[in-house]
Amino acid sequence: MGYGLSSKMLVNLVDGCVQAKNVAPGGAMWTLDGDRTVQTTVMGVTAVKGREAVDVVTDHMTFTASPDLLLATPDGWTHARDAAGATVAWTPARKLRRERFAIRPGYEFGYFVGATCADGTVGKNYVSLVVNEEDFATRYAAALTACTGLPARLEAVSRPSGYLKRDLAGFRVRVVSSYLSDALRHYVGGDAHHMRQRFPRVVLRDISTFQGFLDGYIDGDGCDKSHGYGRVIASANVPFLIEVAEIIGARFTPKQQPASQLYVSNRWQSRGTFTPEHHRLDPPESSWVQVHEVRPRPALGAKPFTFYSYRLSPHPTFLVNGHLVREPW
Repeated sequence: MGYGLSSKMLVNLVDGCVQAKNVAPGGAMWTLDGDRTVQTTVMGVTAVKGREAVDVVTDHMTFTASPDLLLATPDGWTHARDAAGATVAWTPARKLRRERFAIRPGYEFGYFVGATCADGTVGKNYVSLVVNEEDFATRYAAALTACTGLPARLEAVSRPSGYLKRDLAGFRVRVVSSYLSDALRHYVGGDAHHMRQRFPRVVLRDISTFQGFLDGYIDGDGCDKSHGYGRVIASANVPFLIEVAEIIGARFTPKQQPASQLYVSNRWQSRGTFTPEHHRLDPPESSWVQVHEVRPRPALGAKPFTFYSYRLSPHPTFLVNGHLVREPW
């Protein structure tokens, strides 16, 4: 019985996808360590003949492998021949070569997250903010760069005004990064729509980060009170405001229309209601996909399958077009 993949299956090298037969010692492969993508090095390659294989059909592709190849499931490793109906670990192969960077906590990080939650747009592979006030856009761009290292700059744009029935001058800050947009969606529970986003508890790392969040959110969806003792947040996302109110120890009575308001006293820290929480800053990069079918595939005629297996270090696992696998122990 051979172990590994059939010769033409695609594996994810750091330099790009190649067929299993073209992997060479010394090459670097992508793999998963928990839900993070990491690299592992090919120390050796073995080619073995076998007359039985299986086609594993998942949500994203069909690949041909030895029946004994192991796939990662929530309950541990399972052989490919037994994987029908299971969910297996997977990461989008198209995102493997994207830029990853360290996201730095602190006031600027909190400001960036707060302003994005209030007025920003989180796209599939970008984050943007379009506002009327140049000062606000400038602060947002500076905070984004400070916490991510990504270059951000202002662009002059025009925005349609439904009330005035004409275009207004505005400013846009836009950064293309699927890694950052994935992180922001992770912070707010997966859906960054302003009415469905959850409060991003990642900003509760310390007082400075949370204060930055309040300042950024209020710059987008709030205002100062005329008496100078506090500010007001306005939002129709009531569950979001309820969580903020609990953190700052404020009374909050939701309104139905058009939006609820939460008063934020300048002395909220003296109430002692803030409790730090530690949450990861980098986004998870793996998920689970379904194995719909496993089809036996015997060799036809006299020609057997050639299965390629790899000796890897430091991680013994690798990716088959994003699917996490390893050889039998």
